[in-house]
Amino acid sequence: MGKRLSKIYTRTGDGGETGLGDGSRLGKDHSRVHAMGGCDELNSHLGLVIEEIKLSNEPTLEFLVTFLCRCQHRIFDLGGETSIPGFEIINDDHVTELEQMLDQMNEPLPPLDNFIMPGGSRLIAVIHLARSVARRAERDVVNLARTDEINTAGLRYLNRLSDLLFVTARFVAKETNIPEVLWEKG
Repeated sequence: MGKRLSKIYTRTGDGGETGLGDGSRLGKDHSRVHAMGGCDELNSHLGLVIEEIKLSNEPTLEFLVTFLCRCQHRIFDLGGETSIPGFEIINDDHVTELEQMLDQMNEPLPPLDNFIMPGGSRLIAVIHLARSVARRAERDVVNLARTDEINTAGLRYLNRLSDLLFVTARFVAKETNIPEVLWEKG
């Protein structure tokens, strides 16, 4: 492990810049900092989803805690690699792991005939919130890719994770016998 923080405030960011993992500095409004922040925010939302699943006391959802904890660590990795230009941690195996879980959870679900609203229970709504934050983090990384080189596996990981969270919300609704809230036109 690298440096441990013994003092949390440094005053080095007071002028609107922040330090990257490689020691360089960028404005806090730079697209790379937005992408790092998007990963950080997503990580926080995943933590909330994990804790809500634990509170549900649903035995059929316990495997999600372990799986989403791994996803949380990978998102932390993605934020880390984003903070060091040219550094890569996320790889195709991580994306494949998401795809396999997606297929496993989606298989027992009925096909969609309509759009689904975030709701039905607090847990389902929190999962949808994390999904929408994952989409925003993905957009932040796409925006960064317009000017800087990125790890495309990380971008695919974000895309699959948002898909996984959508399917997770549907899976939770099924496992907890809560009807999905369907969009009503007009």
